Amino acid sequence: MDARAGEKDMTDVRELTVAQVMSRTLVAVAPDESPLLAWEIMRRADVHHLPVVDGHGRLRGVLTREDVTARWAGGPFDQARVRVDALLGDHRCPHTGLDASLAEAAAAMLGAGVDAIPVLGESGRLVGMVTATDVIRAVAGQVAGQEKPPELMTGMFRLVPVLPQTYRT
Repeated sequence: MDARAGEKDMTDVRELTVAQVMSRTLVAVAPDESPLLAWEIMRRADVHHLPVVDGHGRLRGVLTREDVTARWAGGPFDQARVRVDALLGDHRCPHTGLDASLAEAAAAMLGAGVDAIPVLGESGRLVGMVTATDVIRAVAGQVAGQEKPPELMTGMFRLVPVLPQTYRT
């Protein structure tokens, strides 16, 4: 592989915007849900970062698998009584905007010691996430279309648990 071609690609990657590389299909959890549900969502969706979003789409924080496992105590019944927002604690949650460069987002991730950063749109609403995987995908040249999409479309999914009557509090 030509070393000069690699240099050109790196320059192009640093000029990409967050809107061009971010993940737009997200799963999220409400602040009042349980760590048990959060863990199940992460497991089924195969994600390591779960945005905690209020009913208006505003970000409260990002929960990681490490957050859930570090605070896990007791069995499923005990976990059903804890709220996800209690696991967020005093987490610093850096975020970025759609027009930020990929380089700026990566620098914010490094500075905060995180491997994912939420992207906020108007009114502080969550519109995407830039993860380490997104950065690697961009470096590898696997960015779908180098142009900014004409309309930002984010898909956010929330799972609502349906528990048998004996488990409801």
